Amino acid sequence: MSRFVPLERSTLHSPVWFIPFDDYARGVRGAGVTVQLDRYEDGDWLPLDDLAVRTPSAAFAYPGLGRCAEPWAKRPRRHRARFAAAGYQPLYPADGQPFSAALVGVEFLVHPYDDAHPPPVVTEPRLVRLLPSVSFPYPTGLRTVHGAVIDAATRAPVAGALVEARGRTSRDLTPWHERTLSDATGAFRLALRWEGEKAEEHAVEEIFRLQATERPGRTGSLVVRLPQDIERRHVIEIRES
Repeated sequence: MSRFVPLERSTLHSPVWFIPFDDYARGVRGAGVTVQLDRYEDGDWLPLDDLAVRTPSAAFAYPGLGRCAEPWAKRPRRHRARFAAAGYQPLYPADGQPFSAALVGVEFLVHPYDDAHPPPVVTEPRLVRLLPSVSFPYPTGLRTVHGAVIDAATRAPVAGALVEARGRTSRDLTPWHERTLSDATGAFRLALRWEGEKAEEHAVEEIFRLQATERPGRTGSLVVRLPQDIERRHVIEIRES
């Protein structure tokens, strides 16, 4: 089967449709993205050789996954998809769901089926957001701040923490939102492309409020003042809230 097929006209069913989305560029991204499929077996995750297919609508899918003989005699099986792209880290919670750094993939059920017994569920496209990592190649001159996320009690690095900054533009009050994920050492680098808070209209100092989340109830925050804090290593301490 071709790696690039018009699934909309295919008779095969895919239990998932993933659309990788570049959170920094605010657009769908397919180039340079890879997907690893795993299946849950006997209490552990087993890597599979199944390759995702890219569709004309820029989705990644697994046509035919779950197709088998006598599907009525088999049970749905847990699978997960893990995404990778150079310079990015995937954000696995679906939009609107609580964040947790413990998530390492998108989990889903694969229902057995054949031509006479279609899957009992309807598949909806799932957006997978790709956030800039510490190694992301930001344009020269773009304003960024860097630092680390650590546990306030143990001082250990917190990997995979969500680091965010929010605000509104001063002229038209348009909301903006920048975010990244800490790496395995707890390090992060966050772009601040928009204007921060100012004490008065013509003030030079801009204030940004950074928040880091490990999971619900485990957060930390700090205030960054630019331009004076631009070179400082910012440490965000995570604690129970």
